Amino acid sequence: MAGVRKLALEEALALGPGWRHACHALLYAPDPGLLFGRIPLRYAVLMQMRFDGRLGFPGGFVNLQDTSLEAGLNRELVEELGDAVADFRVERADYRSSHAGPQVVAHFYAKRLTLEQLIAVEMGGPRAKDHGLEVLGLVRVPLYTLRDGVGGLPAFLENSFIGTAREQLLEAIQDLELVEPGSLTARKVFPRWRQPSVDPRHRR
Repeated sequence: MAGVRKLALEEALALGPGWRHACHALLYAPDPGLLFGRIPLRYAVLMQMRFDGRLGFPGGFVNLQDTSLEAGLNRELVEELGDAVADFRVERADYRSSHAGPQVVAHFYAKRLTLEQLIAVEMGGPRAKDHGLEVLGLVRVPLYTLRDGVGGLPAFLENSFIGTAREQLLEAIQDLELVEPGSLTARKVFPRWRQPSVDPRHRR
């Protein structure tokens, strides 16, 4: 998309004071479950319904009071997801990418949890500070495709996503092998959504 570019973290951190930095995280966990007793779930991946009706990842802007990108991200996660987030921390080792739009740089992380930790986040979400305000609810991403070729991940991708969230999701589930290797390419899902196609802003 015009006006949005991918850049290295060092380049992003060297940008001037006129830039704002936002950090968001994909939280995921291995899931041995079967849908209808036959479709492997493989992993549970969390996204959230935002106040504007779009899907995105938990996180937000880093404040001047935050000592690092990760400190700001972990603060935002507590506000949006609740106290269960205190059981883990997103670290620099979980960093994946940065995208620059008009005066905003969006940093993306992916954190592997245990399924028990992820379920605790889901259960505690309604008690979080921002639940019902900036966050309208959590949702799991279906990482399978049903026999009709539409149900599951292809249908999920037809939703409206904020900024580069759709592209971040697809790159992460491919690179982290959260779906069977080659399955996205085989169904021509990944190439279709490769380029950003929506507003780069991650918050109001």
